[in-house]
Amino acid sequence: MSVVINTNYAATAAANNLAASNLNLQKSLNRLSSGSKIVSPSDDAGGLAVSMKISAEATRLGASSTNMANEVSFFQTQDGALKVVGKILDRMSELSTLYTDKTKSATDVLNYATEFTSLQGELNTIKTATFNGIKLFDDSAPALGAAASAAWAGTDITTLKTITDAITATAALRADNGSAQSTRGFEAELLTVTKANLEAANSRIADVDVASESTQLARWNILVQSGTAMLAQANSATQSVMRLLQ
Repeated sequence: MSVVINTNYAATAAANNLAASNLNLQKSLNRLSSGSKIVSPSDDAGGLAVSMKISAEATRLGASSTNMANEVSFFQTQDGALKVVGKILDRMSELSTLYTDKTKSATDVLNYATEFTSLQGELNTIKTATFNGIKLFDDSAPALGAAASAAWAGTDITTLKTITDAITATAALRADNGSAQSTRGFEAELLTVTKANLEAANSRIADVDVASESTQLARWNILVQSGTAMLAQANSATQSVMRLLQ
């Protein structure tokens, strides 16, 4: 084997290996400190692209879940109003029946009519109720629309059938509301499950496996230390040339 001065191949090779080991050590440290497997696009360009799309979709599903929860709250508020309407119509039906009692005095009949009129006013108030500025019983509402207004329109103390028809219509509206709430519940459950699965898929792509990466960190740490020692050995090997020249 030739002994040369200008080229120290062993030292060059040791320096290259040390640089590579040190680079991998830094990557391992970055992954463990950030918790991310992909610290820079060069780590996994394809994985990064997929991760970004999955993460965006999961975020959108989270927003959809929030919207769904708000819609359910709207329906619950709406049903609460319908429940009150049902009670009012029941009382109006009772008053309408009492109003026809021939044994009642004119004062009694007037009292029934007065209460009936007051309840009509309460119905009109409920028809204009809102949830965050959105009318509960309007064409712009997410469900039921103006059907409620139509069901309660024209109720009069001489027209018992109109009142009973309104009670029947209100019961149907509550059934529609319950159906809407049930449907939204299943939709919200599906959104939650889908979001969780997307997050799990993204985790497999983007999140660092701490146990595995810790093993790699130990490996690169040892290689950096041994590489440093070997580079020192390679550099000291040229000292033999000086002894030959003495």
